[in-house]
Amino acid sequence: MDRYARGQFNVGYEERLDVGQLRRERVEKAQSARREAGLDALLVWKEENVRFLTDLRPQLIAGKSTVLNGALLVEGEAPILFCSGGERDRVERTMPWITEAHIAPIMEERSLVAGFVKRVVGPVLGDRSLEHCRLGVDEASMIFFEEIARQLPHVDVVDGDSAMQGCRKIKLPGEIVLLEEATAIADAVTAAAVRSVLEGVRENDIAADAMHVLYRLGGEYSHVTTPFVASGEHMSPPNRISSDKIVRNGDLVFIDIGAAWSGYYGDVARTTICGKPSRRQREIYTAVYAGLRAGIAEMRPGRTNVDAAQAIRAAAGQFDLSDRFLSLFMGHGVGIGSNEPPYIGENLPGSLEYEFEPGMVFALEPLIWVDDVRGGGGVRLEEMILITDAEAHVMSRTGFCDDLLID
Repeated sequence: MDRYARGQFNVGYEERLDVGQLRRERVEKAQSARREAGLDALLVWKEENVRFLTDLRPQLIAGKSTVLNGALLVEGEAPILFCSGGERDRVERTMPWITEAHIAPIMEERSLVAGFVKRVVGPVLGDRSLEHCRLGVDEASMIFFEEIARQLPHVDVVDGDSAMQGCRKIKLPGEIVLLEEATAIADAVTAAAVRSVLEGVRENDIAADAMHVLYRLGGEYSHVTTPFVASGEHMSPPNRISSDKIVRNGDLVFIDIGAAWSGYYGDVARTTICGKPSRRQREIYTAVYAGLRAGIAEMRPGRTNVDAAQAIRAAAGQFDLSDRFLSLFMGHGVGIGSNEPPYIGENLPGSLEYEFEPGMVFALEPLIWVDDVRGGGGVRLEEMILITDAEAHVMSRTGFCDDLLID
């Protein structure tokens, strides 16, 4: 398999990804996960799970990504789509692999949810003799769960999201191809943002230039709904938005926007400098860079997410900064979900230790911030990492800021 992005188009001069085959492989993988979890049916509403099963790329409404479209997986059938009425006609004309689709309301108003359960979910299950079944659900409104319990009392609703997380953890070869393409776009988006850093521009200006490149190259979304550009003291502590703050001489500028393509995410971030950095800014940047490289070195079979986090902290400790990491994980899985398990450096109760396995993909993103540094003392660097049989493959290629590195 290639370790680079060949290009996005379907061309005649070389063989590229068979997206139909990949779609079938994903469904087969989800079916296996459903069976292993002891589920008679699996109903998903989370945007990434619907995309994984059906390849539906819908119109998204901010804040409502789990109440717009759904998909039902049962034995021996293609996924059944529950979609917005605004998607139905397009689905019928352009997605022939969807053999059954039903219109779903926005799953919020009780009367509409009740009607959907009565006239759609109930009959769909009944047609397949699943009136008594174990139904896995990933995420839905409380109203939906109450209506299932009221109208379909013999349907046992249980966790279905863990099954989907499990089947998405190790990427298929075709998924890695799409992740390489998404990362190539994310690199271009990040580089454009870095080039936009000038004294007197606003954080919003930098985000706008980056988003223009994202859409020009065919990207679907940024990695985060709120493009993250933070300059100067906005990185101490991090303000995880872009704002009307003006970039000034001596400001560190952090960019975390990324890109999605064909449903898969490239999550790349860099910190740069406007003007000349101070010695303290260089120390912080170099500590993060050293931590990033040390963490990547641990990302191979036989090592764990705990090993990687310890290596990152130890490297930062050479600069007396091991206790200055942001109170957030240092890395996360990435794929058809922009942010998904497993995590690296998660310290909250319930955090698990995972061994790295070939086919896992992570965004590794250590962030250190220090108070009272003129021009800001916050730095994050983020790389896309594929776990292989040997050393990790770094998918991202955006350059680092030489002016901020201590030799």
